[in-house]
Order: sequence, then structure tokens, then C-alpha cells
Amino acid sequence: MNAIEKLSWSVADAKARFSEMIDKARSNGPQTLTKNGKPIAILVSIEEWEKWTKPKESLIEFFRNSPLYDSGIEFERMDATLRDVEL
Repeated sequence: MNAIEKLSWSVADAKARFSEMIDKARSNGPQTLTKNGKPIAILVSIEEWEKWTKPKESLIEFFRNSPLYDSGIEFERMDATLRDVEL
């Protein structure tokens, strides 16, 4: 595997070549960090992270897409009085 295709880095390599690891994450995708030969972390570009963590839909769209949206179920608020709590 040449340096362009590198996707896995030992902790020692990552420390010594951190800037290169960041560049690879931006150009080649997620980079795996290993310790004693076992994967321990993944470095991803901010663009990749935002793509993974961005909500697919707004909260309003989520509720509108719910199977309960037009089901006719009606919810009522309880008309209970609050109790006093000493703090």
C-alpha cells in the first residue's frame, strides 16, 4: 500500500505525521488510528463528520412523517395542580 492509499496509522506514525494524516482524511476519507495493532479511533474530515451528523429532516418533518400524524389519536393535558416542594 503506498502513502496515497494509507487508511490506517499506528499511534507513533500518527504523532510523527499528524499533518499528513489530516490531509489524507480530507482527500481519501476516514483514517483509522491503531494501538498495538488494534483500531482505537478514527479521524474524519469536518465535511465527512457534518454529513454523518446532520439531521436528515427537521423536527417538524420528523413528526409529520410519523405514522401517528394523521391517525386521529388525540392527546389531552392532565389538569393536575402542582404540589409545593421545599428546597
